Amino acid sequence: MSRIERALISLTDKSGIEHFAAELARLGIEILSTGGTARTIRSAGIKVTDVSEFTGFPEMLDGRVKTLHPKVHGAILNQRANADHQRQCAEHGLQNIDLVAVNLYAFEKTVADPACSLADAIENIDIGGPTLLRASAKNFQDVTVIVDPADYPQVLAEITATGNTTLKTRFRLAVKVFDLTSSYDTAISRWLNRIDVDHNVYFAGE
Repeated sequence: MSRIERALISLTDKSGIEHFAAELARLGIEILSTGGTARTIRSAGIKVTDVSEFTGFPEMLDGRVKTLHPKVHGAILNQRANADHQRQCAEHGLQNIDLVAVNLYAFEKTVADPACSLADAIENIDIGGPTLLRASAKNFQDVTVIVDPADYPQVLAEITATGNTTLKTRFRLAVKVFDLTSSYDTAISRWLNRIDVDHNVYFAGE
């Protein structure tokens, strides 16, 4: 297994990120990020590359499109041991992303407010985050994916020891991703099923 060289970090819950990013930088890992996460990392004096600089394509549509780009998802999804994948990556200038730390827009917190409108709820349905997480978890053979700050210490310890995480850890973290995205989609579905879309009215009940 090769060493982790590049990480993408995009977080709603930024707890512990300054230390985590600082340790990644100390280990020589390039950090990519977006928006508020990039600002938080920079404010801690850590070098970070904006995803828009990495892809050559700006964030757009009020932030709805940030990471949805082949240079991001190809970088995550390519199988490192697949010669044809590596040929295509070289042909299109894709650089691997080996670690992804992402958590999701706080949909349940948003809709817990009785004054939450349908429009507010819709804007808090994360698209890029689950896509990054699912891509990374699918390719757990090659990519470490983190959704919970509680996993930062183990990941850092393994990278410090060997340059990468173990397959067992990557698989455990991938399962954690699918647990999260499943519950996230369920929460969205349940809430939307209680909406009268014609009148933008939320009604309680099972």
